[in-house]
Amino acid sequence: MRLPSEFQRFGFRHSFVIRHSKFVIQKALLLPALLLTSATAETLTYPDAPREETTYVLHGKTIADPYRWLEELDSEKTREWIDRQNELSSDWLEDAPRREWMQERLEKLWHYDKYGTPHKIAGRLFYTRKSGLQNQGVLYWQPDAPDAEPAVLLDPNLLSEDGTAALSGWSVSDDGKYLAYSISRAGSDWQEWFVREVDTGKDLEDHLQWIKFSSAEWSVDGKGFYYSRYDRPEDGKELEAVNYFQKLYYHRLGSPQSEDALIYQRPDQKEWGFYGFSTEDGRYLVISTRKSSNEERAIFYKDLSAGPDAPVLELISGFTSSYQFIANDDSIFYFYTNKDAPNHRVIAVDLKNPDPGDWREVIPETSNNLEDVSLLGDTFLATYNVDVVNKVFRIEKGGGEPVEIPLSSLGSVWGFRGRRDHKETFYSLTGLTNPATVYRYDVTAGKSTVFKKPDVDFTPADLTSRQVFFESADGTRIPMFLAHRAGLPLDGKAPVYLYGYGGFNVSLTPYFSVSNVLWMELGGVFALANLRGGGEYGERWHKAGMKHKKQTVFDDFIAGAEWLINEGITSSSRLAIGGGSNGGLLVGACINQRPDLFGAAISSVGVHDMLRFHKYTIGWAWTEEFGSPDDPKDFETLYAYSPYHNTQASQPYPPVLITTADHDDRVFPAHSFKFGAALQHAQTGDQPVLMRIETKAGHGAGKPTSKSIEEIVDRWSFLTKALKM
Repeated sequence: MRLPSEFQRFGFRHSFVIRHSKFVIQKALLLPALLLTSATAETLTYPDAPREETTYVLHGKTIADPYRWLEELDSEKTREWIDRQNELSSDWLEDAPRREWMQERLEKLWHYDKYGTPHKIAGRLFYTRKSGLQNQGVLYWQPDAPDAEPAVLLDPNLLSEDGTAALSGWSVSDDGKYLAYSISRAGSDWQEWFVREVDTGKDLEDHLQWIKFSSAEWSVDGKGFYYSRYDRPEDGKELEAVNYFQKLYYHRLGSPQSEDALIYQRPDQKEWGFYGFSTEDGRYLVISTRKSSNEERAIFYKDLSAGPDAPVLELISGFTSSYQFIANDDSIFYFYTNKDAPNHRVIAVDLKNPDPGDWREVIPETSNNLEDVSLLGDTFLATYNVDVVNKVFRIEKGGGEPVEIPLSSLGSVWGFRGRRDHKETFYSLTGLTNPATVYRYDVTAGKSTVFKKPDVDFTPADLTSRQVFFESADGTRIPMFLAHRAGLPLDGKAPVYLYGYGGFNVSLTPYFSVSNVLWMELGGVFALANLRGGGEYGERWHKAGMKHKKQTVFDDFIAGAEWLINEGITSSSRLAIGGGSNGGLLVGACINQRPDLFGAAISSVGVHDMLRFHKYTIGWAWTEEFGSPDDPKDFETLYAYSPYHNTQASQPYPPVLITTADHDDRVFPAHSFKFGAALQHAQTGDQPVLMRIETKAGHGAGKPTSKSIEEIVDRWSFLTKALKM
């Protein structure tokens, strides 16, 4: 699964991001399938949810909003409703088949060392490792020498008793002396930043607050770093207040945050957000500016050699294309961009002649989507998406044919970061049945060696995966991966969990998950659909599922479900769908449109009220993807598929599990509250509509292992019971 290209992406890409050098950096005893049972549906009494006479008028249409009261998250009425929903779902899930075994097996599968991709800084390696059942990953450092012993630099597990304080970002100064790190509490997107001495492990007095969608980017002299923050929200509104007017600051070590230098702001542009960093040579400050969750950027810069009063100059304007800074040779800036290249390319822009007519193409666009680029020495390391599998090529800055870097298996790859003077780098490689292995890559020799390889309690050869293609409603060829236990009969009775996302240019390349391994050991098939709206085939693929074309995404998902049935792999009663965030929206829309097609559905932290999503936290930034409810034409499209507004009692819904968290300040949890209440009201059949509402948790990033295991056990318990496994 590809990581975001920048830490400041507003929204849906779940991101635990590691960054340095100006780039952003996420033997089992196989059991037979569970037996079919003749279990019957249970009659449930749902928590009381009064339908109030709340309405509003939008573009001349009166909109009913009977569950608006659930937007008051901390009201006594809402808290009581949450408690009763959790009691109901807990009681229903408690007697699921083999629930206790699932808990024990998942803990065994989870009990392995999970390594982050190392970053080499000043002769030291810095990386994260989460051992066994640790709630949070620990940050280590070690000398870059054979047989060097790692030392703990920061252990976030010591910061809270329940494991809900997470290391959400970190950055080491170029001299390797200082660590800037951020802590997120209870799953919130809000971060607090601190500074620690690497050699002593002691924290300095520096403490920065009200930071969101930002990294810490050190100045070359190591005396401070750039970061972006918002004004402090009103007390009690931290989880719902709209995030506007982000500002770029410079923090000097040893000074209070109140004295931080304001580097750049735009009072005339409330939606603009900033990501500032100095070039590796220390000559320039680059400011990447965005105004939505999509990748379009404007680029500003400042000549730091001209003194603190030097002006901030505009280099690239318009917000019409994406631009990601790669590196520079003095005044020559290299950018990864989709300007005139939907599949992306690399260009060189000379600050002395910045007119677009003078831009030089360095790596041309190809038929495959270029997903990521770095530059070490004079060698570009370019990662491509080739039919939803990553391939990496060496491309010399001076020209010549690309040379493919051999990878040990097909799947997803990320890493290849480093300074220009580095001769080696690191990357991670994973697949549906292969845990992420970390490799060291020698740029000069062109050779990869294993740095860290996990030991997971299962045998990969006992599982199998393959890629298939199916046709959507309009004839478009859509990829999908299938993974299951080797030898599993695909005879129309196989339980299938079909997962999708389809938005925000996110590419769902194959990734390893012990949760999915457990599902396969239970006799299930995991299906990963690569829907339009994602980035698998570049910007054209993304735009084919945006705004007024969003229905295309739902059509793709429905077509994938129909293909699984028509191919004789499963049946409607054995087919479950799932997705989170934008994928939760996908699930909500599809069960409204085709409730007959699915045997169960799980919607996690979804966006369900498409007429009010822009009124909370960072939701306004998603209008570039979804369209704006305030626009009459966009309104018609949004209203037509909005899950909350399209629940109906004309046909019984399949069993549905809706999950969210009370501290989700990215997708406001009232989306799930309101949709769940509406579904429970509309359900005419006996199948359950359940709510699982996590406390002291957010959108998903930094969730402690203990909570993750509980949630996964509940998810598979729901499906084993709902699909009558």
